[in-house]
Amino acid sequence: MHNDIDPIETTEWLDALSSVMKTNDEERVNYLLHRLITHANNNGIIVPSQVYTAYRNTIPTSKEPLMPGDPFIERRIRSFIRWNAVAMVQRANQLDASLGGHLSSFASSATLYDVAYNHFFKGSNEQSDGDLVYFQGHASPGIYARAYLEGRFTEKDLVFFRRETQGDYGLSSYPHPYLMPNFWQFPTVSMGLGPIQAIYQAYFMKYLENRSFLPENKRKVWAFLGDGETDEPESLGAISLAGREKLDNLIFVVNCNLQRLDGPVRGNGKIIQELEGVFNGAGWHVIKVIWGSQWDALLAQDTSGALQKIMNETIDGEYQNHHNKTGQWLRENFFGKEPEALKLVNHLSDEELESLNRGGHDPKKIYAAYHAAEKHTGQPTVILAKTIKGYGLGVSAEGTMVTHNVKKLPEQDLRYIRERFGLPINEDQLTQLPFIRPEENSPEMKYLKESRQKLGGHIPVRRPKTTVSLTPPPLEDFKTIIEGSGDRSASTTMTLNRILDVLIKDKNIGQHIVPIVSDEARTFGMEGLFRRIGIYAAEGQKYEPQDSKQLAFYKESKSGQILEIGISEAGAHAAWIAAATSYSSHNVPMIPFYIFYSMFGFQRTGDLAWLSGDARARGFLIGAVSGRTTLNGEGLQHQDGHSHVLASTIPNCISYDPTFGYELAVIIQHGVTQLTQSQEDVFYYLTVMNEQYPHPAMPNHPDLPTQIIKGLYLYRGTPASKKLRVQLMGSGTIFNEIIAASDILKQEFDIESDVWSVTSFNELRKDGLQIMRQNRLQPDKPKQKSYVESMLAGFKGPVIAATDYMKIYADQIREFIPNPFISLGTDGFGRSDTRENLRYFFEVNRYFIVISALSGLVDNNQLETSVLQKAMKRFKIDSNKDCPFIENA
Repeated sequence: MHNDIDPIETTEWLDALSSVMKTNDEERVNYLLHRLITHANNNGIIVPSQVYTAYRNTIPTSKEPLMPGDPFIERRIRSFIRWNAVAMVQRANQLDASLGGHLSSFASSATLYDVAYNHFFKGSNEQSDGDLVYFQGHASPGIYARAYLEGRFTEKDLVFFRRETQGDYGLSSYPHPYLMPNFWQFPTVSMGLGPIQAIYQAYFMKYLENRSFLPENKRKVWAFLGDGETDEPESLGAISLAGREKLDNLIFVVNCNLQRLDGPVRGNGKIIQELEGVFNGAGWHVIKVIWGSQWDALLAQDTSGALQKIMNETIDGEYQNHHNKTGQWLRENFFGKEPEALKLVNHLSDEELESLNRGGHDPKKIYAAYHAAEKHTGQPTVILAKTIKGYGLGVSAEGTMVTHNVKKLPEQDLRYIRERFGLPINEDQLTQLPFIRPEENSPEMKYLKESRQKLGGHIPVRRPKTTVSLTPPPLEDFKTIIEGSGDRSASTTMTLNRILDVLIKDKNIGQHIVPIVSDEARTFGMEGLFRRIGIYAAEGQKYEPQDSKQLAFYKESKSGQILEIGISEAGAHAAWIAAATSYSSHNVPMIPFYIFYSMFGFQRTGDLAWLSGDARARGFLIGAVSGRTTLNGEGLQHQDGHSHVLASTIPNCISYDPTFGYELAVIIQHGVTQLTQSQEDVFYYLTVMNEQYPHPAMPNHPDLPTQIIKGLYLYRGTPASKKLRVQLMGSGTIFNEIIAASDILKQEFDIESDVWSVTSFNELRKDGLQIMRQNRLQPDKPKQKSYVESMLAGFKGPVIAATDYMKIYADQIREFIPNPFISLGTDGFGRSDTRENLRYFFEVNRYFIVISALSGLVDNNQLETSVLQKAMKRFKIDSNKDCPFIENA
């Protein structure tokens, strides 16, 4: 900053601005400043932009609204909740120290939640839906403690915190709708996933409003997160979308206790200032709540700016350290940095200096911030509230470096908590950690319940089922697909678009279909949907697209049906989750189809995929251009050989790798029925390919649709034969290699083969494991056969299974097959080449399938080794070729 060469002129400018501030509102002041900056810029003077303001509260004391309610009763209720949260975690760890839990996160944010519960969180009832709240995962004990006071949980529920296998009792460690489907609305652990979900939830709520599924309403989406959590890319990676879309239904509350898990968030910097700059730049309304009411008088008297200068220059590592210092130390080492600041506190005792509070623990300051956030329009709001981690927990955990890992407190700290918060606990009860719930007719209980009644009901509450009934189209409506393509070649990606066309045109569910892409609709042949149903844009289309003269031009619309998110797989997946849980959040069942490069689905957004299962999402994930040899030119990064393996790790994800159009139609029609009619809390992962080949008509077999859904059916063959015989299984495009291998075996070796289409090895494994478990645990009952084993009954010969995925995908069913079993797959890094060469390289082409079949017969002593050797020579298979999954340096 330059020296002031003309102080008199400077004073004149400042006096002029002060005069405007006295006689006009904030809008006028901002307008004049904007005009000045613009004028300077237009004349070649670059004015540095100020991305953050002084280190003080955004809302001045003079503009704080009067806080309603009874602050003394609210503090008493909050004190009960604080104690019960501590008792819950400590009692669990006294039973078994391995159970874990967290004390300090809720301790620092208790007031943030309490003010919201008492005055802002709108609850759900029969008349209207309430706010959607993404609770910070580590704060779950405090949410349970409040629910206990409200009578939603019993003492036994709290006793069984983190013990969920004990029958009807047990509270999950964090917010998990899968485990507590009537309570938690949204999963928020791992860290960072709550914020991105909240952003796309608010975005999707606007989508539903603009498409007339929901009326315009005042529901808010709240996301509570920690300042350390903002280091997660998902926490801040999508905030520009919220600003761009003007999501004024979204409120972030960042608990800035300045500490992450191991130490300071920004020891050498200032996380609140940093976040203010980031959110300001992204178009958010930023409210800082740094200092509590006890600082108001000091700041008002700071006419020289000396105290503000100290506040601005002190870094977070110092602020964290200050909390555990004496008043005398603060006087000398904080206020003493500036003589004018030191004068401000001469009249205060050391004890009074030690009690100067932070804004995040001051209900009045928090109320003012929430009130401003709720009233603000045109922008999302973020509240940066400064707190102390472990606040109120005593010397072992309050503001200490190790506070995040503290699970149990010593007796002296329990006594400190009792005294500090005035808790009605006798000395002989203290170490027993009793749960506190006042009598039903007590002032505290009446106040607690009346507060929630005024706001509409409890929070969180989750709707497990929708009351809206949807009728999916019958399988007959997909007749053109089921009849096959004749001699015309097509890819399953093209077939998927035809199926989507049928669904979107359906009068019952068409409007409920939500196609979602990140930014590659044209790659997947979906551009035809642009003009027909439009791309959602909150402000419509303000320009004429370059391709407006073409048939499938780029059409954006306020009522558009397609969600084209941009190049953000995490964002697109989060939008899909919002749509896939809309049945619960909004009582509006939607059927989302998120289509993505299969390589960039589960691999890139695996945590969100796992969360989808926890959230009880209902919808379809489509892994397009799937398989390690079908997307042949793209090479190592783009070729997927493992997405089905990753999908298998999610218990309520049902995955399929269909080959033919009729399989895909059966699966999707069944899936839509399960999601809408049966309301199953499952989601589907389907892989489709861009390789084109003819698609046969669906065989006329009454059990075929059921068999396709179960995961296996006989495509060609008959049981038992005196000739040499093998069983060939495959999925996806490699199934065509299976068919070709079957023909070669017949024509050149006079070996019969039964050809099996495996639509899902994952589903076959689930069935097999279930049957094995049943047989093991019920030895007195007749042994049951797995679906695979029952289907193979009477079919002789070794089984050869080949897919475009890692061998482990097919290997999953090995233990359920009585025949010798050989699996072929695409283990290893991908390569760029022709499909023919890639399938030779990965040893999954028709010739390797033939060789594997012959090898199986040789191993079974049914064929001479010489036949196998001649075949290898005949098909030019080099026995010394490099192993595709062993990479040589």
